[in-house]
Amino acid sequence: MDPNSKHLTAIVRDGDPERWLSVLYAPEDRRAALLSLYAFNVEITRIRDAVREPLPGEIRLQWWRDALAAPPGAMTGNPVADALRAMIAAHDLPLAAFDGMLEARIFDLYDDPMPDRTTLEGYCGETAGALIQFAALVLDREAAVANAALAGHAGCAQAIAGLLRLLPLHRSRGQCYVPSDILAAAGTDRESFLVGGPGTERAVAAMAALGREHAAAFERGAGRLPAVLRPAYLPAAFAGPHLTRFEAAPLDGGGRLSPLRRHWIAFRRATRGW
Repeated sequence: MDPNSKHLTAIVRDGDPERWLSVLYAPEDRRAALLSLYAFNVEITRIRDAVREPLPGEIRLQWWRDALAAPPGAMTGNPVADALRAMIAAHDLPLAAFDGMLEARIFDLYDDPMPDRTTLEGYCGETAGALIQFAALVLDREAAVANAALAGHAGCAQAIAGLLRLLPLHRSRGQCYVPSDILAAAGTDRESFLVGGPGTERAVAAMAALGREHAAAFERGAGRLPAVLRPAYLPAAFAGPHLTRFEAAPLDGGGRLSPLRRHWIAFRRATRGW
């Protein structure tokens, strides 16, 4: 393994172990491409943790836009960016969708309310859903296009489960990804939710139910996924088990799946499908 591949592997393995595990089930000649994609995602999701104010975060996101839009052959000096640019060119991935992902990540830098369910689903689609579709295009373009509708539901299920897992961190920052209409239906609002006031548990349960709704919609169609695309969708296989934990105990942060459980889930879905 060359030094850059080792670098990308370390970023994904440490920052996103479930997606790293999915890469192991991809064909060997596609793994480097997937690692560059997932390392990019780790880098942009870490920006909130690396800055104290939103503006420096927006500057970093703009740097990624500029790096991806640079002329062919240009080198940025950033190993993740250079690997990603090469991968995008090799697989003819749409730059506009990467721009949409970076635009969606601006929300992470602020403490603004999530207005409604539709906005949340759009955010999930432009982040986790887009990653699934990119990975599918890397694995098999024709099959990816034919099954593109599944990426939206899989991405929403995965992203909502992930947001619930990060709930303690988000609340400590004053962030709230639970949409305002869900909060209202649960009898609470953003300010009360952040301090764990009445209705908080109902709001978390409703958020988990939304994730479950998307997981069920994905699984209804997942039986037709060709085996070649399974590695792209494997990250969504962990959504159901995570959501089950929140349904049982909405406020405990969900905990982590054990490494053995994660490996078993990935192996079962990679070999048997859904």
